[in-house]
Amino acid sequence: MTKIKTNIPEGPLAEKWTKHKADLKVVSPANKRKLDIIVVGTGLAGASAAASFAELGYNVKNFCYQDSPRRAHSIAAQGGINASKNYQNDNDSDFRLFYDTIKGGDYRSREANVYRLAEVSGDIIDQCVAQGVPFAREYGGNLANRSFGGVLVSRTFYARGQTGQQLLLGAYGALNRQIAKGQVEMYYRHDMLDVVTIDGKARGIIARDLTTGEVKRFGAHAVVVATGGYGNVFFLSTNAMGSNGSVQWQAYKKGAYMSNPAFVQIHPTCIPVHGDQQSKLTLMSESLRNDGRVWVPKDKKTVEKLQNGEIKASQVPEEDRDYYLERRYPSYGNLVPRDVASRAAKERCDAGYGVNETGKAVFLDFKDAINRLGKDVVEARYGNLFQMYEKITDVNPYEEPMMIYPAIHYSMGGLWVDYNLMTNVPGLYAIGEANFSDHGANRLGASALMQGLADGYFVIPYTIGNYLADEIQNPQVDTNNEAFAEAEKAVTEKLEKLKNIKGKTPVDHFHKELGKIMWDKVGMSRNEKELKEAIEEIKALRKKFWEDVLIPGDLKEFNPEIEKAMRVADFLEMGELMARDALERNESCGGHFREESKTDEGEALRDDKNGAYVSAWEYKGDDKTPEMHKEELKFEFVTLTQRSYK
Repeated sequence: MTKIKTNIPEGPLAEKWTKHKADLKVVSPANKRKLDIIVVGTGLAGASAAASFAELGYNVKNFCYQDSPRRAHSIAAQGGINASKNYQNDNDSDFRLFYDTIKGGDYRSREANVYRLAEVSGDIIDQCVAQGVPFAREYGGNLANRSFGGVLVSRTFYARGQTGQQLLLGAYGALNRQIAKGQVEMYYRHDMLDVVTIDGKARGIIARDLTTGEVKRFGAHAVVVATGGYGNVFFLSTNAMGSNGSVQWQAYKKGAYMSNPAFVQIHPTCIPVHGDQQSKLTLMSESLRNDGRVWVPKDKKTVEKLQNGEIKASQVPEEDRDYYLERRYPSYGNLVPRDVASRAAKERCDAGYGVNETGKAVFLDFKDAINRLGKDVVEARYGNLFQMYEKITDVNPYEEPMMIYPAIHYSMGGLWVDYNLMTNVPGLYAIGEANFSDHGANRLGASALMQGLADGYFVIPYTIGNYLADEIQNPQVDTNNEAFAEAEKAVTEKLEKLKNIKGKTPVDHFHKELGKIMWDKVGMSRNEKELKEAIEEIKALRKKFWEDVLIPGDLKEFNPEIEKAMRVADFLEMGELMARDALERNESCGGHFREESKTDEGEALRDDKNGAYVSAWEYKGDDKTPEMHKEELKFEFVTLTQRSYK
């Protein structure tokens, strides 16, 4: 088994990052002008990294498959961004944010990486305020905070329910400034299809121009992957339809380890599925659980009346309501972490208390908040979210409770990276949701934006210099190198192979079938029997895909179907690895719930003796079993305890 080198510095937790920065090599301004960096992705992680690199003087090539960097999926984040500023004077600190994140991830993340995240969190807020991000403010002008699931303090900065949009506009402005200066060369509507390695180092990418179909070569001294997660393996998720894990998957097939792929988050507050033709799910911000109360009826006769439309939720008397999160978890109530809230909702619905016609919904009620605070205050905090809910469901949440149900949301797993955010392939980095590093088995709310901006603004600008300091004597990468020719040939052959199948079944059919297998057997709960079945079913579905997929149109034109086909081809391989990773992990932790491993009360039961590791899967070839390496997780500064929110 390969020994995994994490490059985590020695010393006290609070001094590791400071010491590490002092030990890193740096590149002089004159030498930065000789070095090229490719950044794939323009969300919060990608845009902040590209802008930061350019500001430092590197030559940056930035890629996105959208028609504008501001269309990145980070724009959809709603509730807020965490930082340990302690503005509420409620005893928050870097250590408390660190501990909440470690505990929230069910003790399956690295201490050093998580503490660094907490340590730089305050700088993110200062940076974004300087960029003009319109955070909510208190009456006196100070920045406002609200609480989020899994914590007992208020540390979440927000801009109504549009925090992701406002933060992305800040990063987008910084990026645009560098584009205008010529430091960033922006490639819109380009889809990365392969990583190019020369002598074991990442030296560029192969990308397809989505408007013309042309396959192109791009070289650089380092490649940074910032392409988000792979939740769309499940077909129905809160991700944008274009969000995909293909870049991660191509990196994996070029030697980068894939870590913890089974760790996928189920978000508890999504609008329930409403039909077979639905293509994605809509997230309702977790911030709503601040003031909203989650409940189902106590009596199944009341449930039947609700399901049949005989009564409205507002007509159910207070004494007939089961506020089950407050009942089960009195300390945290409605603000338990996402995995806990999701499983609790599923349990109530599985027990027959689901409140919509499908039996797959619970109520999120703002009646008490409106009575306590007034409608104006609730509207100021959540008005755009309420408006969005009403547009989608035709129900006014000021008058009737929202209906919510868990859905696939975020992928905690991703490419393995060391403390410097570099994969095991030299020169290939992964940041934001594309790596595995900070969230363990469950991500706390408002931490995705924090990690993306921390990685892009305050971590990788330092650590990439340590690698590039040894590259200044290497000339600009020659894309005529044989490695580029081979990678381009492989991509072209894969495109042509797909196009020439000339089957009868559309791409979406296979994606939906995969999603059903994944949700039913690799979803909210998992067991050995069904995981083994899922692996075999995915293999069979993949075989059918390569025999019968239908792709209309031509390769040398704008053709969304070939884009989808390439992604679904990757999903059909990725889903199998996710099931295999879940099968190997014989414990429950965070979002990974094995039915064989639970407490007497039905909560996740960890196995710290055998489960305190990061899986790192190595690709061994098509149709060959990948090899799993393990990075042992060492806990020096926290004590492993059974997670409790009671």
